[in-house]
Amino acid sequence: MRVILAEDSTLLREGLVRLLAEEGHEVLAAVGNAELLLKAVAEDPPDVVVADVRMPPTHTDEGLRAALEIRGRWPEVGVLVLSQYVEKRYATELLTGETEGVGYLLKDRVVQVDEFLDALERVAAGRAAFDPEVVRQLLGRTTHTDLLARLTVRERDVLAEMAQGHTNAAIARRLHISQSAVEKHTNAIFDKLELTGGEGYSRRVLAVLRYLGS
Repeated sequence: MRVILAEDSTLLREGLVRLLAEEGHEVLAAVGNAELLLKAVAEDPPDVVVADVRMPPTHTDEGLRAALEIRGRWPEVGVLVLSQYVEKRYATELLTGETEGVGYLLKDRVVQVDEFLDALERVAAGRAAFDPEVVRQLLGRTTHTDLLARLTVRERDVLAEMAQGHTNAAIARRLHISQSAVEKHTNAIFDKLELTGGEGYSRRVLAVLRYLGS
């Protein structure tokens, strides 16, 4: 895949460049701020952008705002956001839009190479990839505890896997249950949470994240 990196830490940025090159991916540009990121995407839109949330000059939300602009101007470009912490406001602002080709990953996950590459490939393919810790904290912080209380333990497990962006087949493998059981739990989750999202993988994730971020 064709990738553009935006990370102000030179060490992490160069490490990601080497990792992606070793995996056979093409790094079109590796930059240290949001302005250069937008310029690079405008010159040659990649398959996916990997962007830190906090970058110069203020180290607050420059990366996030650039990611949102990329989603608006180049919707075909996947965006994988990296963050040092679970920042709920940032996560929900990005993820309550259309979630095709969107991911939110904690930087600690980057050192787990297989998980990072899997997330990157999912986002580049137009799917979703959300860090399990982000999902866990969003689940824990939601104000709709009365609706979440309706879920069984297994349904909560399935919901967490769904929100990470896994397909029914992948959830079945990860939880060691049948795919038909996953489908049954999924239907029960939407009924109990009173969600009316449309059919389809990305819309299902969008509905879950809208609920968690509300």
